[in-house]
Amino acid sequence: MNKATEIVKILKETYPDACCSLDFKNAYELLIATILSAQCTDERVNIVTKELFQKYKTPEDFANATLEEMEEAVKSTGFYRNKAKNIIAAAQVILAKFHGEVPQTMEELLTLPGVGRKTANLVLGDVYNIPGIVVDTHVKRISKKLGLTKNDDPEKIEYDLMKVIPKENWTDWNHLLVFHGRAVCNAKKPECMICPINHLCDAYNGG
Repeated sequence: MNKATEIVKILKETYPDACCSLDFKNAYELLIATILSAQCTDERVNIVTKELFQKYKTPEDFANATLEEMEEAVKSTGFYRNKAKNIIAAAQVILAKFHGEVPQTMEELLTLPGVGRKTANLVLGDVYNIPGIVVDTHVKRISKKLGLTKNDDPEKIEYDLMKVIPKENWTDWNHLLVFHGRAVCNAKKPECMICPINHLCDAYNGG
C-alpha cells in the first residue's frame, strides 16, 4: 500500500461521514454555491444559498435576474460584484449552449464564467460521479504538509495527486482533507500530537 492510499484509508476510518460541506440539491445549485465559496467560508455560503435558492430556482431565474438584485443577494460572501456577474452570465451560457443543463465534461464546464478546475471537479465528482481532485486551500496546504506535492499551483497539485491517490478516491480526497483540516490539521494551530496520520506526514517527521 503506498503512502497516499494508506492516508486515504485512515482518514476514511476517522471521518466516515466526510462529504461536501456545501448544501445543494442539484448540479446547478452546487455550481453556484462553489462560485460563491471563493474566499468565503462554506458556512456563510450555506446561509446565503438557503435564501437564494428559494428565490431563484432555475437557470432561467438566475439568467433573468438584474445585476443589482444578485449583488445584493450574495453581498455577504465577499467579492460580490464579480460573483453576481459570473452567476448570471453562467446561467445565460447554460441556457444558450447547454439546453439549460450543467455540462458533464471538464472542457465544457470551463467555458462557464466564474468556473475553474476546482468548481468543475467538485460538480463532476459530487453530482455526476466523475472522479476529480478538487484543490482548495485545505487540499493545497495539507497535501504539501504530507509530502504528496511540492507545487503551489493548484493545477500542478491536482496532477501530482492524481498520480498517487487511487482514482476511486479522487472525489473523497477533498472532503476528507476539509474535515481533517477543521478537526485536527488547523492552519493556525495544528494538533499534530493527536493526528491519526502524523506517522505519514513529512512536516511532522521533519521531511
